[in-house]
Amino acid sequence: MENKEYEVKTIEHIVSYDGKDVYGQLYYPDEEGVYGAVILSHGYNGVNTDFVNECKELAKNGYVAYAYDFCGGSMRSKSSLKTTEMTVFTEKADLLAVFDDISNLPMVDSSKVFLFGGSQGGFVSTLATEELQDKVKALVLYYPALNIPDDWRNNFKTEEEIPEEIDFWGMKLGKEFFTSIRDFYTFDNIGTYKGNVIIIYGDKDPIVPSGAMDKAVEAYENIELVVLPGEGHGFSPEGGKTAIEKAIEFIIANS
Repeated sequence: MENKEYEVKTIEHIVSYDGKDVYGQLYYPDEEGVYGAVILSHGYNGVNTDFVNECKELAKNGYVAYAYDFCGGSMRSKSSLKTTEMTVFTEKADLLAVFDDISNLPMVDSSKVFLFGGSQGGFVSTLATEELQDKVKALVLYYPALNIPDDWRNNFKTEEEIPEEIDFWGMKLGKEFFTSIRDFYTFDNIGTYKGNVIIIYGDKDPIVPSGAMDKAVEAYENIELVVLPGEGHGFSPEGGKTAIEKAIEFIIANS
């Protein structure tokens, strides 16, 4: 890839599938061409703008970047569905539809499409990658919440304890969110992907335990774990800058 900095253009881009609309923002170099693409998936109760800095830097470096709102994934989502209709698996379906759409854009080289996810969006990205396999050029994860199923199994000892709705961290979830992952064991379902994976994680993360990152390192054949000292679940401005640099270095090296 040319060592140059591109001007960045941004447009709204809607992905429609199965009667649902996924709202997102497409960032791309302001120069006609065909580029690698990066699809960025936000965390719990997040939105596409959580990745605005990453998207701008990616486009400056000659990539198409698409950050979107999961359907029902946030109180601020511009996509379809109520938050009570969202599950990890509806989010996986959103990502698979987005991947198909972005891969087929004329400006995108479909052989160079990366997935990039944070927290719950990182967990969802690992699940989508298991299905897409070598269609995914490489996988970038910020503090992926691979512990979600285990946490909720611990919180609800029996299915009967799960309410129809629960208000969790400022967002209402429906019963299906919990029942759908009750018998799902993350590390029985990830790790077959043979492409390169990078996890960027803060050693002060109070949400995702370091043990889950250790298990991920064991699960994947080609994985790098970058631990940022003093960083939590969601990076500080300085940590975020380092994370973006590491992520872009990884993406360029795998292009």
